Amino acid sequence: MLRGIPSTIRWQLPPKHILRAVSRLGPGSRPSAYKLRRQAAILEGPGEAQRIDGGRRHGMADTRLIQGRYELLDLIGRGGMGEVWRARDESLGRHVAVKCLKPMGRQHDPSYLRVLRERFRREARVAASLQHRGITVVHDFGESDGVLFLVMELLDGRNLSQLLEDNKQHPLPVPEVIEIAEQVGAALAYTHRQDVVHRDLKPANIVRLTDGTVKICDFGIARLGHDIGFSARLTGTGIAMGTPHYMSPEQIGAAGVDHRSDLYSLGCVLYEIATGAPPFDMDDAWAVLVGHRDTPPRPPREMRPELPEYFERVVLDLLAKDPADRPEDAADLVRRIAGLPSRRTGLGRAPHPARRPPPGRTYAPPSDSPNRPGCRAGPATCPPAPRPRAPARCTRPPTRRRP
Repeated sequence: MLRGIPSTIRWQLPPKHILRAVSRLGPGSRPSAYKLRRQAAILEGPGEAQRIDGGRRHGMADTRLIQGRYELLDLIGRGGMGEVWRARDESLGRHVAVKCLKPMGRQHDPSYLRVLRERFRREARVAASLQHRGITVVHDFGESDGVLFLVMELLDGRNLSQLLEDNKQHPLPVPEVIEIAEQVGAALAYTHRQDVVHRDLKPANIVRLTDGTVKICDFGIARLGHDIGFSARLTGTGIAMGTPHYMSPEQIGAAGVDHRSDLYSLGCVLYEIATGAPPFDMDDAWAVLVGHRDTPPRPPREMRPELPEYFERVVLDLLAKDPADRPEDAADLVRRIAGLPSRRTGLGRAPHPARRPPPGRTYAPPSDSPNRPGCRAGPATCPPAPRPRAPARCTRPPTRRRP
């Protein structure tokens, strides 16, 4: 019953509410994620529906100024720790994204709230320390009227989960998948060089902009390599340390986590956008975790035969259970992806070999070569240099003189 429901919805709402919402929306219908989420939220109570209905009814904060500078306009996303708003920076006259930590009621344990606030501050510090075109830029951070907020660049694009929903859960084209893999790998390579492990890489945290740039966001549970003890305290208090569909086996087993855990999560992401479903797509959370820990993933080409074999090998290497069997680091992954033929041709076949000049013909050197001072074209387009002709010789046999 829940198989056709987007995974992002299945993990946010109780199954009984999702099933009732589907029945209310009509049999055979394919409602959008927003309609389904709002219909299920109505079953939980009017307060939840009010928070879901962003832009028309603001659940956490009616349109107001944060710190007298950032005017909240529209609710554009909700996460585990906060809500993300489209806002206007009154000082600089630009639109930004403002992430606010959701206010918690008194029913929550004070220690839980303290750790949650510290994790939010940590996300601001980690994200602000990273400067890369593949990572969301952080502009400001602070607290206003007891609400922690984080100001980031407003991304004009869609995250990978939204792209799959827009495509009716069908996989993305192979060239797009490989381009996304290369850009995310480059951003991870930079992040890991800064001793930062993301630990929650998933389609919802990867955004592709309208110009094709891919960015990683949401460093809420990132771990700094030089601050392992502090990170362990933040994630060892009962707060989820990742998303089950994209958690590495070492995360599930509470073992030591390093940069190779991010590579496993990236493998799960690539698997999903290439086939339309995560490698372990079950309704039961425990079954998903056991699958990551014990079950080899189904080869992607069994579900999508047109995928190139070498791309399948890259994804399966990323999904190795033992971290030692995965690529050495993200830079190694980028080198492997850059060498994929389908990245250059857009097809799943190897490109034709470059044509060589006929035997005995050589292309002219560039214009800066002393051999061809008058040629301005490059070596591939410059006409061949004329060969010097040998002086004409007489081929008639010499005449014999008569005595």
